Amino acid sequence: MTFQNCIGGRWVPSRSGKLFDNRNPADRDDLIGRFQESTPEDAADAVAAARRAYESWRLVPAPRRAEILFRAAQLIAERKEDFARDMTREMGKVLEETRGDVQEAIDMTYFMAGEGRRLYGQTVPSELPSKFAMSIRQPIGVCSVITPWNFPMAIPSWKIAPALVCGNTVVFKPATLTPLSAVNFVKVLEEAGVPPGVVNLVTGGADVGTLLSTHPDVSVVSFTGSTAVGRTVSQHAAPTFKKVHLEMGGKNVIIVMDDAQLELAVEGCLWGGFGTTGQRCTAASRVVVHERLYEAFVDALVRRAGALRVGSGLDPSVQMGPSVSEAQLATVVTYVEIGRQEGATLLTGGSRLTAGAYARGFFHEPTVFGDVRPEMRIAQEEIFGPVVAVMRCASLEEAVTIGNGVTYGLSASIYTRDVNRAFTAMRDLYTGIFYVNAPTIGAEVHLPFGGTKSTGNGHREAGTAALDVFSEWKSIYVDFSGRLQRAQIDTPEL
Repeated sequence: MTFQNCIGGRWVPSRSGKLFDNRNPADRDDLIGRFQESTPEDAADAVAAARRAYESWRLVPAPRRAEILFRAAQLIAERKEDFARDMTREMGKVLEETRGDVQEAIDMTYFMAGEGRRLYGQTVPSELPSKFAMSIRQPIGVCSVITPWNFPMAIPSWKIAPALVCGNTVVFKPATLTPLSAVNFVKVLEEAGVPPGVVNLVTGGADVGTLLSTHPDVSVVSFTGSTAVGRTVSQHAAPTFKKVHLEMGGKNVIIVMDDAQLELAVEGCLWGGFGTTGQRCTAASRVVVHERLYEAFVDALVRRAGALRVGSGLDPSVQMGPSVSEAQLATVVTYVEIGRQEGATLLTGGSRLTAGAYARGFFHEPTVFGDVRPEMRIAQEEIFGPVVAVMRCASLEEAVTIGNGVTYGLSASIYTRDVNRAFTAMRDLYTGIFYVNAPTIGAEVHLPFGGTKSTGNGHREAGTAALDVFSEWKSIYVDFSGRLQRAQIDTPEL
């Protein structure tokens, strides 16, 4: 099938007349569809459509906007299995995980639908008599939404649902590796009753993203992706003072103390490190283990990692799918070689899988390095693949120092049965998300999601915090005294 852009409520081809292929990373012979290789002019058309639609959409009462989102969530729930299978075909992760991805879109859309009857402001007493004071949220305008391939329905829902309930319009550019999930999401919104032009979809590459971060009629840019690209997006948006939300990389740590429940910690590190083939911004690519538990932990982790079944995510017996692309797999292979050269001990894995059916996809063995030093590149740089670096520590204080010793600050966790250690770690690790006796993945939609340092720029997704990205506060004063009253000057007599 050939899929088109959605601009102003119409599904239309790109002005370029060019298409790109979307293929299954587990089997490159499996052609999923062809999508529009859009131009900046296509993106500008979408922005113009969104700008026109904004004038009427912003005036739709928020509860009515929310009812559309509620219907959309119902439709996604009805089609969950189909959407999950489409997602597994186009980005590779196992069906159990893509079902979770779709469920997160359902959860987020329902949650934001609930906010349509809240969008709370404040009412406060005025310092002057016969005067009323309050604050309200107001929409901002056209929002550019630029999303990655690893959560191709969940992450768009984190951005688009709050943008819509606040009264904004959207131009959505998905990753070129996962456009089908984006089409599925937009078609559901359209079917649920989102008016023409309120949500627009344009597929394509970096030049489309550049237009969407520089166009003068775009008021908000919400981007999830690498720190390097996020920096460029911020620079593009700065001259016109757009509101910019960035959710970028991570190099997350699990701390395993000597009093940890060993099997639970191993299970968590296995899921944190190799879930989604390590292709999560929250992946647990670093594990710091107390020296008294190190040998037993490493033996168990290596045994379990080596036994993981790798293959097509459509196979229910498979536990880890492919890398999403040849380029991503090449990055993994490069970092494995860097780890070897740096002197880390390769404990299991370390090779691309090429035999038999593996030859048609981008598969890599689950890989664990031991004897890693904190300054090594494999312990400092985001790999985005199935590679876990294990380090020793002699104390909680040392573990926290190692955990904080990277440029990112997204997620961290600790395994311990000591409540004092747990609270010390949650206080001292400088991250946006923290877990106790659980891995670094597993965020829920009703709490803020995001990170510190090079992971983000201070905004958050999910929960009511997302509303702050897509709305502005307006303070309102109503004076019904019938005379001029000057705040801070005309103080009433007591």
